[in-house]
Amino acid sequence: MGLTGARERRVRTGGVELSVAELGDPRRPTVLLLHGYPDSKEVWSEVAARLADRFHVVLYDVRGHGGSTAPRPLRGGFTLEKLTDDFLAVADAVSPGRPVHLVGHDWGSVQSWEFVTVARTEGRVASFTSVSGPSLDHFGHWIGRRLRRPTPRAAGQLLGQAAKSWYVYLLHTPVLPELAWRGPLGRRWPGILRRLEKVPDASADGRPARSLPRDAAHGAWLYRDNVRPRLRRPRPDAYAHVPVQLVTPLDDPFLSERLYDDLERWAPRLVRRTLPAGHWVPRTRPDLLTMWITDFVNATEDGFVNATEDGTGDRTGDGSGDRTGDQSGDGARDGAKDTGGAEGTEGAVAADAAGRTPRTTAETRYARARDPYAERFGGQLVLVTGAGGGIGRATALAFAGAGARVVAVDRDAEGAEGTARAARLLGAPRAWAETCDVSDERAMEKLADKVHTEYGVVDVLVNNAGIGLAGSFFDTTAEDWRKVLDVNLWGVIHGCRLFGRRMAGRGQGGHIVNVASAAAYQPSRALPAYGTSKAAVLMLTECLRAELAGRGIGVSAVCPGFVRTGITATARFAGTDAEEEARRRRRAARLYGLRGYPPEKVADAVLRAVVRDRAVVPVTPEARTARLLSRLAPGALRAIARIRPPL
Repeated sequence: MGLTGARERRVRTGGVELSVAELGDPRRPTVLLLHGYPDSKEVWSEVAARLADRFHVVLYDVRGHGGSTAPRPLRGGFTLEKLTDDFLAVADAVSPGRPVHLVGHDWGSVQSWEFVTVARTEGRVASFTSVSGPSLDHFGHWIGRRLRRPTPRAAGQLLGQAAKSWYVYLLHTPVLPELAWRGPLGRRWPGILRRLEKVPDASADGRPARSLPRDAAHGAWLYRDNVRPRLRRPRPDAYAHVPVQLVTPLDDPFLSERLYDDLERWAPRLVRRTLPAGHWVPRTRPDLLTMWITDFVNATEDGFVNATEDGTGDRTGDGSGDRTGDQSGDGARDGAKDTGGAEGTEGAVAADAAGRTPRTTAETRYARARDPYAERFGGQLVLVTGAGGGIGRATALAFAGAGARVVAVDRDAEGAEGTARAARLLGAPRAWAETCDVSDERAMEKLADKVHTEYGVVDVLVNNAGIGLAGSFFDTTAEDWRKVLDVNLWGVIHGCRLFGRRMAGRGQGGHIVNVASAAAYQPSRALPAYGTSKAAVLMLTECLRAELAGRGIGVSAVCPGFVRTGITATARFAGTDAEEEARRRRRAARLYGLRGYPPEKVADAVLRAVVRDRAVVPVTPEARTARLLSRLAPGALRAIARIRPPL
C-alpha cells in the first residue's frame, strides 16, 4: 500500500508551503489525517489506502516536515496558533463548502485538539478521532488538579507520566536533539521502531521518509514552542465543539491512559476505544483503526453521535445494553424462540424486540456505548464456534453488545442464524451465521477461506464447540473416544491452526480463547474421555500462548464448571442403553438446573480474559476451588475423583 496514485497539491499559508495529498472521491465526506512526531504524512499510508474506497482522504505534511517547507526563523514558527492557520488553509482548499473529519496521531492529535476547541474553527470540523495525543490544555489542567490534591494515587499518576515523558525534557535542550537526529538516531530510528513497537518494515513503501532527520530536528520546535507555555497556563475554555472518538493504546510507552480519566468534562460527546498496542497504531493496527474511523465518521454524518447527560453517544432509546437470548446448550438448540429482526446490512432498520423505536445499525451501535466492553471490542471481528446455544450463544451476544462484528458458527444452521439475528438486534454492526462441523477438517478449511475472503481476518477467535461424554473408561469405546476428541480437541486445533495462522500472518495482534473445562485439571472416574480432551485443550492453549506471545496475540483457556446449558441434553453416557441414557440425561439436566449458573457469566469471563490477557480462567466457584487444589493439594482432588458421581 502507500500514497501511490494520490493527487498532490501545494497550499501556501503563513510563509510556508504545505505538501498536500488527496485520495478518493472529493464528493464524499473528507477525512483529514494528521501525522505526529517525528513522522510525515506517509505514516498514514495504510490507513489512507483503506479509507479511500469510502471517503475523500486528505493528508498533509506539517510545516517543516516531509514535502512542506519550514518557517523562518524556526523559533516561534510552530505555535498552535500557526498550526491552526495551516489547518484552516488546507481545509478551505480541499473541502471549501463542507466540514472535515479530523484524525490525528501523536502531535497530529495534539494540534487537532486545538482545532476542535477554538472558536475560529467552528463549522470547519465535523468530528475528531484522537490517537495517542492529548490536548496540552487538558494535560495542564490534569497536572494542576493532582498538584492541588496530592493524594498517593495522584502522586503516583504524576510520577508515572513524568517517567513516560522523559523525551520531552530532552527535546527542550538546545542543539542536542538536532545533532542526535541528524546523526546516529536518524539512521537507527527504523530499527528502533521495529524492535520496540513491532512496526513492520515498510522501507520499500517510503516509510520513514528520507527527510526524517530534518523533520525530527524541525519538529523539536513543536515541543519548545508549545509545551511549557500551555502546561503553565492552560486555557480554561478548551471544550470540544465536535464529537470526539478517543483511541487509547494500552501499551503506549509515552502516554499513560490515566491522562484521559477526566476527558468527558472537556469532550461531552465522547466515544472511547482501547486496544492492546503501542504508540504507532496507524502502522501496527491499520485495519482496526480504519474500522473505527469509518464507523465514527458514518455515525457522525448520519447524526447518531450526540450529547447525553452522561456523555455517551446515545441518541434514542434507553441505550441500556441489556442482553437477550436463550440459555440453551453448548452447540445445541433448546427450542427457544428467537427474537427475530431484520437482516444486518449497514443502515438497515432493525425492529426492537421490546417494541421500542426502531433504530438503524449505526444508531444501535452508539446506543450501546454504555456496555463496559464497548471501548475494547467495537468494530472488531469475532468468531465463535458452538454459537447456536449455551455458552457459545451467550458469548457471541456479549461481543455483539460491545459493538463487535460477529460470526456465529454452529453445525445447527437454525441455531447459528438465530444467534446472528439476536446479535444484530443487540448492536453488532454486522453478524453472520455459518454452518460447520468443527471436527471436519475440510469444512473448517472452507469456512476459514470464506471468512477471510468475505469478512476479513478474525480479531478474536473463541473455540467453544464441544460435546459431553460420561461413563467409565472400560465402557467407553474407541468410537466414543474418536467422537469426543474430534470435536473437543481437533475442533480447537482446526480453529487455532486455520484462523490463528491468518491472525499471525496479518501482524496486527489478536486473541484466541479456547473453552476448556474444570475437568481439564479435576480428575473424575466418570469423565475419562471428556476430561482428557479438555486437559489436552488446556495444554494446547499454554503451548500456543508461549509461541504467539511475540506476535501480540494472546491465548486464553476458559474453564467453566457446572453451567446451566443444554449440553446435558446431547451428552452421551457410555455403557448404557437408550432408556438408561435418557434417564441419566434428565437427571443431569435437573442437577445442572439446580446449580443455576448462567452461561452469560461465562461469556463475561471470556470477554474479561481477552481484555486482561489471562492465561487460564476458571469461572465458577467449584472450578476456581479445583484449580487451587490442583496446585496446592492435588492429592485431595485425587481422593474426590474416587467418589461415584450421582448420575
